[in-house]
Amino acid sequence: MPVKIRLARHGKKNKPFYFIVVADSRAPRDGRFIERIGSYNPNTNPAFIELDFDKALNWLQKGAQPTDTCRTILSLQGVLMKKHLLEGVKKNAFTLDEAEVKFQTWLTEKQKAIEAQKSKLSKLQSEAEQTLLEAEAKVREERAEAIAKKNAALAAKDKAAADGETATEETEASAEESAPVVAEETEEPAVEAAEETETPKETKTEEPEVEEPKEEESKVEEPKEEEPKVEEPAVEAAEEAEAPEEPKAQESEVEEPVA
Repeated sequence: MPVKIRLARHGKKNKPFYFIVVADSRAPRDGRFIERIGSYNPNTNPAFIELDFDKALNWLQKGAQPTDTCRTILSLQGVLMKKHLLEGVKKNAFTLDEAEVKFQTWLTEKQKAIEAQKSKLSKLQSEAEQTLLEAEAKVREERAEAIAKKNAALAAKDKAAADGETATEETEASAEESAPVVAEETEEPAVEAAEETETPKETKTEEPEVEEPKEEESKVEEPKEEEPKVEEPAVEAAEEAEAPEEPKAQESEVEEPVA
């Protein structure tokens, strides 16, 4: 039965978390497995790896085949290096003690490299945070300067308005102080002007006396009311017209004997 060392996916969407398992190659990826030998979390920087070193080495010596990702993980943890040294001991290339010394030197160098990488990453992260803090401080200073300018402009405007109000109050006060003197000086001319203005009004009121010619005109118009007297000739003419009719009546009376 082919056995593989592979990853079984767990975790939520876009945040995977893997178990390092030994399973049958015919089993589903997240299905049944033989043994769990570690875990792997790629969401951190550097990635978090937890591995049972002895179990992983034992399965490799038994012939289990790791996947590409698992091979990288085992190489970083030194499992493949230890397996390689043990095979050299079997071939009598060096003794077990020499193999152990070589492994420890390799492991210390590997740990130094990992620590250097971690320090580099932390330094880069701290620098990025520092730049962000500086940018925020700069923005804060610019905002404070803008607010200070605005407050200064408002204060200057209020001061100008207050100065204008005080100036107007001073002018009003000076005008009130000078106003009584002017009134005393101008009282007599005002009375004289009032008297002068009253005299034309009296002349205007006397004008209606000149309207006497209108009364004469009304007297002249009286003959118009006497017009009926002029009609007497017409009455006389009517009487004269009636007078000739009497002989006609007499003629009719004379004509009766003839009948």
